[in-house]
Amino acid sequence: MTYNNIIISGTGSYIPSKVVSNQDFARNEFYDENGKAIDQPHEEIAEKFKAITGIQERRYVNDEQNASDIGTLAAELAIADAKIDPESIDQIIVTQNFGDVKKGTIQTDILPSLAARVKHNLGIKNPACVAYDLLFGCPGWIQGMIQANSYIRSGMAKRCLVIATETLSRVLDMHDRDSMIFADGAGACILESKEEDHERGIIGFEMGSWTEEEAYYLFLGKSNTTESDPKVRYIKMNGRKIYEFALNHVPKAMKVCLDKAGVNIHDLKKVLIHQANEKMDNEIIKRLYRLYKIREIPEDIMPMSIHKLGNSSVATVPTLLDQIRKGTAEGNHQIDHGDLILLASVGAGMNVNAIAYRY
Repeated sequence: MTYNNIIISGTGSYIPSKVVSNQDFARNEFYDENGKAIDQPHEEIAEKFKAITGIQERRYVNDEQNASDIGTLAAELAIADAKIDPESIDQIIVTQNFGDVKKGTIQTDILPSLAARVKHNLGIKNPACVAYDLLFGCPGWIQGMIQANSYIRSGMAKRCLVIATETLSRVLDMHDRDSMIFADGAGACILESKEEDHERGIIGFEMGSWTEEEAYYLFLGKSNTTESDPKVRYIKMNGRKIYEFALNHVPKAMKVCLDKAGVNIHDLKKVLIHQANEKMDNEIIKRLYRLYKIREIPEDIMPMSIHKLGNSSVATVPTLLDQIRKGTAEGNHQIDHGDLILLASVGAGMNVNAIAYRY
């Protein structure tokens, strides 16, 4: 029997070299959303922040780099890993949220699209290689994978390059404690069809959008300090609402994804979840297993990268996947042939998605 599998044939990631620790925020003056100064020692703020999020440090790009630049670097590594001719790529899907934001500016630049810029940077001449961006909040890369899978299944493409890239350091309000969560980074993969004698690759997925009161849990707003220009906007979030939303919806979506794939939860080897908040991610995993009436969570089921890399939005899942495949992930995690893994994310929209993948 022959299976038409949709597989990840190569991955790549770019982790910026600039390390920013929690202590580096000590010089920042933090205010609440009403413009009132936070009257707490920085050590206390940093300790509480680390206890909740798990973040010790994060990475920022250098002054000359933009999202399209680091997306290109991740793409080059994925192409090399897959050992393919770039001219054979049918689609380049770049998932991002803010486009290129040059250092010292406040303007998002998406003309042309980041995908067009990446294709240009890669030197791909084939006009049949269609390049476009996808906006879906932090779950963007997984959504790009779902979309690429659908194109390949339909016969409209055979090979896609799916990139996630973000420079959140350019849209942060440094007077907001939430600015400590965000980071920069890029990840990419080649997704392609391959006829094989055993089933693997993408075997199921689930997705959804909640846009009633949830639509503005993440938004752009003015700085927390009253002295700033109110017309200049920064990334803002309602952390409590996002936390509650994620716990209510992500485990259910993950279960639906696994059930659609027709697999057993006991066969699950790894869960690669969006690296937004360690406490939240741990609770999501617990709730997933409770949906199957399982209390004991398998050891090492959930690799983490948030401790050193922070939350790089769309880039967290593909970067983590690449680190595991290349043997550089924290905790020495590995994925072996035949392993069942689950990719899942939640973010602005509010959007949720998941992919069941047989490695």
